[in-house]
Amino acid sequence: MKRLLSRRSALAAATILPVANLLSRGAAADGSWKPSQGVRIVVPAAPGGTTDIVARLLAQYLQQAWGQSCVADNKSGAGGVIGSNEVVKSAPDGLTALMGNIGPQSIAYSLYRNMPYGPQSLAPVSCVITAPNVLVVHPSVPAKTVPEFVAWLKAQNGKASYASSGTGQSPHLSGAWFLQLTGTKAEHIPYRGAAPALQDLMAGVTQFFFDNLTSSIEFVRAGKLRALGITSAQRNPLTPDLVPICETMPELKPFDVSTWFGVFLPAATPKPIIESYNAQMKAWLNDPKTKEKFEQMAGFPAYGTPEEFGKFVNAQIALWKSVIDKEGLQLDVN
Repeated sequence: MKRLLSRRSALAAATILPVANLLSRGAAADGSWKPSQGVRIVVPAAPGGTTDIVARLLAQYLQQAWGQSCVADNKSGAGGVIGSNEVVKSAPDGLTALMGNIGPQSIAYSLYRNMPYGPQSLAPVSCVITAPNVLVVHPSVPAKTVPEFVAWLKAQNGKASYASSGTGQSPHLSGAWFLQLTGTKAEHIPYRGAAPALQDLMAGVTQFFFDNLTSSIEFVRAGKLRALGITSAQRNPLTPDLVPICETMPELKPFDVSTWFGVFLPAATPKPIIESYNAQMKAWLNDPKTKEKFEQMAGFPAYGTPEEFGKFVNAQIALWKSVIDKEGLQLDVN
């Protein structure tokens, strides 16, 4: 009996020891953890898009706050699943974080059959920014309003194409849902991120894109793209001239999409590390410089506690499952 108890004690100690080691590297008893070496924020998208932009802004802030190097590392592919899975497999030591988003952290769970991770595989830290998507078209498209655009799509009879920042991301499903509601057709052209999708759209390779407002706004302001409407039901005070798409046609009344971006850590990350990240993010998102930058991007800071962010993500998973099931969409991770 004593031998059995000893084995159990040894097993228990073995499971506790790795976490204790992680905490001893930088976490004080009051939870004021700081990394003892460089930190990497994985960006599950190509450079230039909103996920990439906000990750680099956060990396700059953390590098100054912690006195350690902090870099954004782009790992695009499979609608954000590849980069997200890399973080899931990383050591829960606070040295690898994920700048997640609506695609791989909510939509993907219902969209893909063979997901390599689940919601429980990541620990939510805080939301960062929220913003609507925006319907932007190449200047060669004659439509100036959403009804005119729908009429143009019907006349094209499936010959038009629309870009997305990756299969399963919110720009893809925004486009798919829009086509379903209006009874129109168009070819979906997925890219490895918003930046290459925008480049091809401006070159006329594709005709329209439901991009994140934060990454398209500068091209709209420069006259390189034309914006027809935003995907959220609420108007955005930073772009008051853009009408919510749901107000433009009766069949589009249900159409309401807002995108979001937030930080996650591997699921087994000790609580003091999560709390340290959250505290730094709260300070960063309350910084006037951050608010000013987000305003330029037509987005809003969206700080939340880990618990609040976790509840929000679960609600998003349920919402998109309903939409995807109704649309009958099901894909394989590739």
